[in-house]
Amino acid sequence: MVLSFFKKNENGLELIAHRTISMLADARHSFDLASAAVLSGADTASVAEDIRTTDEHINNAEQALRGELVTHVAVHGSTDIGSVLSYTLLIKKIERIGDQAKNILDLAEEGVSLIGEEDTAELIEIRRVISSMFAEAADLMAEATSEQAQDFYNRATELRYSIESKIRDYMHSDQPGSHAVPRAVLYRYWKRIVANLAGIVTGANEPLQKQGYTDDGKTDLDD
Repeated sequence: MVLSFFKKNENGLELIAHRTISMLADARHSFDLASAAVLSGADTASVAEDIRTTDEHINNAEQALRGELVTHVAVHGSTDIGSVLSYTLLIKKIERIGDQAKNILDLAEEGVSLIGEEDTAELIEIRRVISSMFAEAADLMAEATSEQAQDFYNRATELRYSIESKIRDYMHSDQPGSHAVPRAVLYRYWKRIVANLAGIVTGANEPLQKQGYTDDGKTDLDD
């Protein structure tokens, strides 16, 4: 089973597992709000307060969970060290997603608004797909087969490649910088989020030294 350490109720990690999934839900909340500020006209000031409060909650949760994982090792010894190290990497990926949501908010606070543009509908659809991947990732973290995790990874990789193509197009675009740059930057943040979601779902299937990488350790998923 993928992320099978989430199901080890007898070793005291069950509560940490639930709190890790809750962190991912918070990261999705920030992602949705930040993207709405850029794409849907959400009030940037009120959204910013919510996102920064949520990010602080994510950061506090990461620090608390690290402490609890250290305590777990101290109490239970090295028996669960693989699971503990996997959790440590996992919560860092989630914290990074929260940071990327803040970066998207930065675009909105700089005055970037893509409302009513010719590609707004396309951008909103990509945002919707990424948002749905958060929920799917949470489900797969709780329980999944290797085949389900691989399917998620394949779809995430396809989306990541599509986003990379968009970034390259804007890098070489004849459009003015005010058009191309905000889109290239937004896609860059989205790419990183998708990469981290893929890493979250597939990480526990990899040897610890290769978590966050694919292609036998050659490709960095965290970007």
